[in-house]
Amino acid sequence: MMITQFEYLYRDAGNYKAFGSVLLDGALSAEELEQVRALLPDEGLFIAEQIGVPSLYGQLYQWSDGPTQDDHCWHEFLTIKVVDESEGRPDAYRWGSARRFLETLAAVGAWKEEQSPHFSLVGIM
Repeated sequence: MMITQFEYLYRDAGNYKAFGSVLLDGALSAEELEQVRALLPDEGLFIAEQIGVPSLYGQLYQWSDGPTQDDHCWHEFLTIKVVDESEGRPDAYRWGSARRFLETLAAVGAWKEEQSPHFSLVGIM
């Protein structure tokens, strides 16, 4: 069975990175894959909480014991591709329908930094 895999990362201001992958049920068409890419312009920055994908900040907390002054709200889109389910990353988060994911992304009018727990940290640390 073919599925869609959405890959992204969180990169703090110190350039420490955490990677994530989301598996979406069903295969998006080439045109729909392009729509996803077009909906994530400007270096592909997005607020994970706003589209319901797991935030990746916590992966870096093992070295810092929590948020630091280098943390911010933004995640970065890496790629989206259709793969055979057996090729999907085994540690990936199962989000749901690929078409529903596209609809969710398309419904974002503006990215809302306040939806991230890191929003309240900006300027505090």
